Amino acid sequence: MTAPNAEPKTDFRGPLDVTRGATAVLDARDTVIGWSPAAERLLGHRAPEVVGRPLAAFLPPGPVPSAVPPGLRRNEIRVARHRDGRELVVATAVCPLRGGGPAERVLVMAELADLRLWEARLALLHGLATQSPVGLAIYDTDLRLAWCNAAYEQEMGRPFAEFRGSRADDMYVAGRFVTRGHPPTLDGVMRHVLDTGESFLDLHFQGRPPSDPETDHLWSCAYYRLQDADGHVLGVCEDAFDISDRDKAQRRLALLVEAGRGIGTALDVTATAEKIAEVAVPKFAATVTVDLGRAVLEGELPATGSSAAMSLVRVAHRSAAAPRAAPPPADRSPVAYPPGSPQDRSLASGGLVLDDTSLVVPLRAENSLLGIVTFVRGAGTAVFDGGEVALADELVARAAVSIDNARRFTRERTASLALQRQLLPQQLPEQSAVDLAYRYLPTDDVAGVGGDWFDVIPLSGTRVGLVVGDVVGHGLQAAATMGRLRTTVRAFAQMDMDPVELLSRLDDLVAQTADEQGGGPGPPDVTYTDVTTGATCLYAVYDPVTRRCVMARAGHLPPAIVDPRGRPSFPDLPAGPPLGLGGLPFESAEIELPVGSLLALFTDGLVEARDRDIDQGLDTLGRVLSDRGASLEELCDRAVAELLPGGSTGDDTALLLVRTRELDVSQVAEWELPAEPVAAGHARELATRQLHDWGFDDLSFTTELVVSELVTNAVRYAEGPIQVRLIRDRTLLCEVADAGHTSPHLRHSGEEDEGGRGLFIVARLVQRWGTRYTHSGKTIWTEQPLPPGGA
Repeated sequence: MTAPNAEPKTDFRGPLDVTRGATAVLDARDTVIGWSPAAERLLGHRAPEVVGRPLAAFLPPGPVPSAVPPGLRRNEIRVARHRDGRELVVATAVCPLRGGGPAERVLVMAELADLRLWEARLALLHGLATQSPVGLAIYDTDLRLAWCNAAYEQEMGRPFAEFRGSRADDMYVAGRFVTRGHPPTLDGVMRHVLDTGESFLDLHFQGRPPSDPETDHLWSCAYYRLQDADGHVLGVCEDAFDISDRDKAQRRLALLVEAGRGIGTALDVTATAEKIAEVAVPKFAATVTVDLGRAVLEGELPATGSSAAMSLVRVAHRSAAAPRAAPPPADRSPVAYPPGSPQDRSLASGGLVLDDTSLVVPLRAENSLLGIVTFVRGAGTAVFDGGEVALADELVARAAVSIDNARRFTRERTASLALQRQLLPQQLPEQSAVDLAYRYLPTDDVAGVGGDWFDVIPLSGTRVGLVVGDVVGHGLQAAATMGRLRTTVRAFAQMDMDPVELLSRLDDLVAQTADEQGGGPGPPDVTYTDVTTGATCLYAVYDPVTRRCVMARAGHLPPAIVDPRGRPSFPDLPAGPPLGLGGLPFESAEIELPVGSLLALFTDGLVEARDRDIDQGLDTLGRVLSDRGASLEELCDRAVAELLPGGSTGDDTALLLVRTRELDVSQVAEWELPAEPVAAGHARELATRQLHDWGFDDLSFTTELVVSELVTNAVRYAEGPIQVRLIRDRTLLCEVADAGHTSPHLRHSGEEDEGGRGLFIVARLVQRWGTRYTHSGKTIWTEQPLPPGGA
């Protein structure tokens, strides 16, 4: 940053300086024989009025005022009389004269407030020189050190006399500025300040001070040019503050943020372990290895007992010297550590071990040891401090949760195919918003299927909800959990919840279910343990009127989108945590889909395989779906054939393809009305005219009642403007939107009630009705069946 180059004029003379203060020359009898212009300005008396008069006439003797701080009473404090009669508290100093003439002494006066300000300035300068934690140094025009304060001297580690006259770059060998856009050396920056007068603020300089030559430090530096009162350049001043600790804290926070984005996005033990190494190398350690118990890879917890006897296998290893992580050996041979090694001590104690440049942190889940993570720094680098140990513990704790979820996923690889087929949709209803096709492939006929699922949900306003999810694990428990989730999502969707609210409610329900499983008296029954925690879900809502699609995901893979020209893409949809883990909130993304766009929702079993990276699977899927001439059924078959050759997979697979439609403008009529009593009548006229144009005169009476009641309620209880919309689809939809957020409730009115019957009548006349909330208010909608032949 460049600081403003302002040079205000400041008088550094003290208020009792004889050249600045108010002075009076006195003879032996304290008679004034000389009077300065400053004294005239202070007390208002002109020289002819004062000379020859005794000093006591305007500066009488007296006690020190009680309001004067004791620290200032080293000067004589007196009360002077101004020419206008006011009293001034002044500080005085007396200087005797020797010369044989009538002048005996000089009296200097100044207002007490000016003296206190001067004392504060002196204290400030003294504090900067002796107490300030900011290092201050002055370099002359030859860029040689001319002065420094105590903080700078302490940083050098030796007396100022020993390095006075040195150049800055000679004292900080191999130091450099890391702030971009400036010269890299100290001499270069200060020479620029001297030549141009431009000041700099908050330049970051990295180097090793002489007092700590083994450790890199980071300083925030400021530079400005020094000039005398006549404008002659004297040199440049450097202010330097050590921000090494703050920089370390920021780097640790950034590492945690990066880890939060990457760890836990896949329910795979090896992928999570590799992500730990990828995040930590080289920013945190030179080498990272992750060793897990063999039982963890098989989906089980290691046997309880001596942790030191655990059979470990290497699942991830990354080094700063290697550009890419080496793949783990295929045979998964056991890893043995010698007795007394940091890894052996960590396994034996179950806690982290710090040994010189090695830090071993155990992976723990549910009081069980899953494995260990070893962080190693190279020789000559700083050892792990307390903050870095805590950071490593947090990283490993997050990874342990994800690894344990992946372990559960592997362990529960048994399911009931019949139950799964019953819980999945048997036949998807035809939709006006989209054309659709789907495929579901279980793992195999022996192991059965698990928790992959999908659904298509008709919503109000011709919208459609698209959902795909994946429950952690396989087997009967996963299938039953999947059924509960699918039912819950369908119920929430029918309440017109937006994707973020739906996932949040689903996440709360999952977390509550997990708590209830272990909240009863006695030990929990592990036979029927709920496996909901850690489930993933993607929920999207497409509106064929606006062609907008809003979607959100909870730890699930993003969808694939192919535009009408055949160009595939995978939107950068916020990930969100898996259901039941809590922590980060869910976020949604809104995308406009042109008519004819292809939207593919799928589970990871389609694109991820042991012999293929997930990015390769996504590329293959995008290439297959980009064929514009193929039907949806053909695209489903091709995707399964290329991504799952032979029809077998190591994980369940669900694929849902939809091609978007748009309602014709002739099917939608929309009006905006002011929130006035006459709006109801106007709305009836507009609706009747539109029904006549559509040939639905038989629905006019009912629609007039519906529109009148809903608009009247909006005028009476909500805020305007009011939007009225009629949609001609498989049914006749009537929607009234306002800016209110209070939904009307259906109730039975008493015999003496004057109102409350309108909504009850509307509910009896229409096929369905409901309320959905938006950012701007609410919309009340109704559906009426069309007359025969009217669809």
